[in-house]
Amino acid sequence: MTDTDLAVKNVLGETTTVTLTPGYEGANIGTYIGFKHVNYLVEKAVLAHFRRAGLPAGALYEQYGLGFDVVDLEARLRGGLFVDDEAVLEVKPVTTDEDRAFRFEVTITVDRESRPKKIVTASVTAVLRRDEDDRRLPARAPAPAVLDRFTVPTIGDPAPGEAVPAGTGPALVSGGTTDDDPVLTQLLAGRNGYGWKFRIPYPYVHFYNRLHMSSYLRQMEEAKHRFVADRDISIAAQLAERNWIPVVTHSRIEILGEALLEEDLYTVYTVESIFKNLLYTARMECHVVRAGRLVQVATGAITHGYGVVENGNQARVVTWDDRIDRALRGTGS
Repeated sequence: MTDTDLAVKNVLGETTTVTLTPGYEGANIGTYIGFKHVNYLVEKAVLAHFRRAGLPAGALYEQYGLGFDVVDLEARLRGGLFVDDEAVLEVKPVTTDEDRAFRFEVTITVDRESRPKKIVTASVTAVLRRDEDDRRLPARAPAPAVLDRFTVPTIGDPAPGEAVPAGTGPALVSGGTTDDDPVLTQLLAGRNGYGWKFRIPYPYVHFYNRLHMSSYLRQMEEAKHRFVADRDISIAAQLAERNWIPVVTHSRIEILGEALLEEDLYTVYTVESIFKNLLYTARMECHVVRAGRLVQVATGAITHGYGVVENGNQARVVTWDDRIDRALRGTGS
């Protein structure tokens, strides 16, 4: 058995734990860590799992031109994660013999009142994406055969969808956005949602040119912010008026295809269900346009409520009123 064979065996067969602290950037309300940074920790724990097994992500690319990509990430939040927490993340492999991707279950446990409390359960799917550009990898070695099962030439293979009209107005600069575009009008027709076009900038990509999971998490967070602002219940307004802040109980993002540097990404966010003025679930869909047709590159869902955070880390969920309900349903003031 080669070293790589043993490393893959460890990745697929050994459960690992790692202790991590959340990024300070994630504490945007008191000391409470938002869902995006919770998911960042989950991805980081999986990367640590590979490193411990003997397959560090950096070496996989440097030696073989194989880029590690999380392509499906789902998390359920059962409690709060705070900036001073030393979180214990357990990564359990659940890849079956038939799977052609790495699959894991991840839990986050923190200390609460001198007892461990499980606050997050997550599932992660990852693949190795081959970089075919030999200009970047002149010293590349052939990848070991044991990795072939998990290696793809491109992430996903989405079929072209509906034809769309040409965009209007001048081309966006890197990172530029607009919510006035005929493609968005077509995507949102008859739907209770909001959308915008975004020119993918360099800070949002990895391995030179493709959007990665953390960037889709940013898009999902931005989608919520834009949607409620468009409905006149912006996050800032609700904080100023009532000290209410959105809280997340569940999120999932699946990458269906590759969105590339300096392409225009069309993101739509639509409300799918509302539960008793306590929680609502919205879907995020991301498309690019190629050869005049939509190509869906990602899909996801997120469940939100409203909460009040006091003393930095003491949160309670609140029931929203008719004004919020009408805004979420798109039924007017």
